[in-house]
Amino acid sequence: MKELQTLKTDLKKTRIVTQQLGNDIDENQVLLKVERFSFTANNVTYGVAGDAIGYWQFFPPTENLNNEWGCIPMWGFAEVVSSNNDDIKNGERIFGYFPPANNLLVNPIKISPQSFVDGKEHRKELPPVYNNYVRLNGEENYDSSMDNVRALLFPLHITAFCLCDALEEQAYEGASQVIIISASSKTGIGLAQGLADNADSPKIVGLTSRNNTNFLEGLGCYDEVISYDQLEKINNQDLSVMVDMSGNQEILSSIQDSLGNNMVKCLTVGMTHWNKGGTVEDALAEAELQDRTEFFFAPSHIQKRNSDWGVEGYNKRTSIFMSKRAEQSREWMQIKEISGLDKFIQTYQEIVSGDIKPNEGIIVLP
Repeated sequence: MKELQTLKTDLKKTRIVTQQLGNDIDENQVLLKVERFSFTANNVTYGVAGDAIGYWQFFPPTENLNNEWGCIPMWGFAEVVSSNNDDIKNGERIFGYFPPANNLLVNPIKISPQSFVDGKEHRKELPPVYNNYVRLNGEENYDSSMDNVRALLFPLHITAFCLCDALEEQAYEGASQVIIISASSKTGIGLAQGLADNADSPKIVGLTSRNNTNFLEGLGCYDEVISYDQLEKINNQDLSVMVDMSGNQEILSSIQDSLGNNMVKCLTVGMTHWNKGGTVEDALAEAELQDRTEFFFAPSHIQKRNSDWGVEGYNKRTSIFMSKRAEQSREWMQIKEISGLDKFIQTYQEIVSGDIKPNEGIIVLP
């Protein structure tokens, strides 16, 4: 088995560790072969927030005596290649959370025809949404042609759905505009498209680099697109909600200073510009110190809505949202497949360094 590991203190540094898998697995365990996974700026956030939020805990790396290395979680698909569980058969395909590796050994619990949970001890206290695996044989209307889009957009657009829902529930805090920082991120695009679905939503303003402005304007979901070098164009007289996907404290502080009391809420979501100043600890401290700033954690909102609506009600609402976003992605997203973890490293380095093509979706076949 090959496993891509990241140095926790420097996301740009990686290594591939090869380990021989044994032939025997314990009772009730299932060995999965990872077929494909996506890699986006969202995965960079997992790495940046690995210690603060616990993402490093999901997949403990091998050969890591000093606890220096970690495995950044990925969303993707796998096949059951060896099952010691009577309820799960060889050849089944699974969608869920995986390490950047060839294989994953899971201990299925809470098994239903549609899903199971990995019951490994070290995952029990982690957010349930990340421990759940979808059994594709039991999924109604499953379409394998959408696998790549699902791996790329499902985790991002679930967050976008939660943001849209939370903002709508609070009547957008009475704001006249929603300002999305790192608006060319896939989560930002999903949020903007979701907001644009609602005729009652405020003006949608996207902030991005100059190179991405034409792309964003062409999407048609932003009412206004402003580049980072022209932040003075932001209307600072309107009550505003900010949604920050970037983690760039310099840009964030500049906009907050400009808006002053007209910033009614700032939701900190991602860290796409993690290397441009500030850390996740800075972002969390900022959120704690300011009563109008908070860190938005989608799994918490998912648990709340499962309680409010029931699992079926939640699934129905998210399914409608996700279907719309997936259909829209056909118009703008180009998928690039990379075969092998060794060949993936260069693209990994580019994305971690902030060299992200907004219209490109990376799929890795490990």
